[in-house]
Amino acid sequence: MTYQTPRVALVGDRSPAVRSHARVPGLLDSLAEREQLVLDAYWIPTEAAGSPGALDGFDAVWLLPGSPYRSEAGALAAIRTARELDIPFLGTCAGFQHAVLEYARNVCGITGAVNGEQHPDHDQQVIVPLSCSLVGHEGAVAITPGTLAERALGATGTQERYHCTYGLNAEYLDRLRAHGLRFSGADASGEVRILELPEHPFFLASLFQPELSGDGTRAHPMIRALAEAAVAHAALREATHA
Repeated sequence: MTYQTPRVALVGDRSPAVRSHARVPGLLDSLAEREQLVLDAYWIPTEAAGSPGALDGFDAVWLLPGSPYRSEAGALAAIRTARELDIPFLGTCAGFQHAVLEYARNVCGITGAVNGEQHPDHDQQVIVPLSCSLVGHEGAVAITPGTLAERALGATGTQERYHCTYGLNAEYLDRLRAHGLRFSGADASGEVRILELPEHPFFLASLFQPELSGDGTRAHPMIRALAEAAVAHAALREATHA
């Protein structure tokens, strides 16, 4: 059976000034040419992502960097849709931050949870300034064995690039873990860099930007893993509706 081309929603406020955005077309071409993973990708602005049916028919959601998003609500709606409907999801940089925020609000019951970048004077900041800015930084990440992150990366360690100044507030780690979120990657000081959702077919987010890996001519393993998950989702969707 020949399956339909998987449809991937690239959620973010596309801008040529955001280096990771500029790299996406080349990475998608690389997936098609090198890996025979052909994706039908559509950019969806955050303002549109929260509209009813905005993600209908998509086989994966990739929430890209670019914080602050023009619509926090739209970004959170895209994450929730992917999480609740078992659509493969990858969040990178700001995508990681908003995945934490969405889970804190809608699963952990922390209804007042906020991102400190947008709400610096509010309580319950689950995303806070990092002790050291990671803008332009590159560093090692240790991966927990037996996790989705290890399967996607094919290793228990990796060297990654960042462009962020905000990350997870460690005060909320235990509560997030207690409600099922797994933190499967950390830097040398133990600060969280990757999260995943074990009960989901493919739900992965990283504070680093895999889009910036290498020279942009080959897709990072996490991006390739998302593409493979999208192919599997498309096949399942077609079989279900056959």
